[in-house]
Amino acid sequence: MTLGILLVGGMGTRLMPLTHDTPKPMLPIAGLPVTEHQLIAAKRAGIKTIVLATSYLSEVFTPYFGDGSKWGLDLRYAVEETPLGTGGAIKNAATALNLTAGSDEPIVIFNGDVLSSHDLGKQIQEHVNHQADVTLHLTHVDDARAYGCVPVDENGRVTAFLEKMENPITNTINAGSYVFHPSIIETIAANTVVSVERDVFPALVAAGKKIYGYVEDAYWLDIGTPRALLAGSKHLVGGEFKVDTTSTIAASAILQDGTSVGQHCNIDEGALISGSIICAGVDVGARSEIRNSFVARGSYVPKDSKIIGNYYSNELISPLNL
Repeated sequence: MTLGILLVGGMGTRLMPLTHDTPKPMLPIAGLPVTEHQLIAAKRAGIKTIVLATSYLSEVFTPYFGDGSKWGLDLRYAVEETPLGTGGAIKNAATALNLTAGSDEPIVIFNGDVLSSHDLGKQIQEHVNHQADVTLHLTHVDDARAYGCVPVDENGRVTAFLEKMENPITNTINAGSYVFHPSIIETIAANTVVSVERDVFPALVAAGKKIYGYVEDAYWLDIGTPRALLAGSKHLVGGEFKVDTTSTIAASAILQDGTSVGQHCNIDEGALISGSIICAGVDVGARSEIRNSFVARGSYVPKDSKIIGNYYSNELISPLNL
């Protein structure tokens, strides 16, 4: 049986003010929280027990997801009182899995700010076939200068973890989905700030551990900026628009360019909404124009409003710097 840990504790600083009262993994894309998309992908790969490793606004997750039974999952929670880094978060969350001594069940680690359509089931299978210590999803990018790069040998074994550099030796980067053998988690110090990317992985390679790369160039996106969040939502909508069935859309309203509309919204006559995320409980007045914007939960948009490239709530209008 494969287990899972989903890292959802980050503050989402680059997404402010969207994340002022909503943690980044709970922001909606294509009508569902980012975390819900990830849980659905995990279940599709056969993972039924998952720990949400929370910290910032941790109290937001439980009312929405509960025990996970709605999704056919056994969902558990681990809270960091102070941020512990990715490695520390994994160590803290692993206690909720109640692992037995000598366990060899694969543990999949997801990053809560990454959208990926890669074949997670195949990544897990390759990990088992290699009897690996860690198997990372790697992907190619056109320009790796903004990322650390991860070279592999002819057998797919990782040879190094390299920091950002002006002339990367490879365009293969860490895509943020890992499969661990439980013994690797045992090596991480408890209640300590540790980064798997900067501390754990380089040390494992140096120690000769079996660290493999699973390379697949599927759709992949870091949703850490407003531009990326909107782009990810448009991609998942996949067509002109997506509207929750509990919302009311006037016949003369126009929704287009990957717009998504959440629950219990009302879009009045003549409104135009393009390339935007409309959260739950929003009321958009007649003849309003909203383009490439994020409208916060419970907002009221007066008639004849024009919102272009903005974050909008009842309290604040702020440019998204797209």
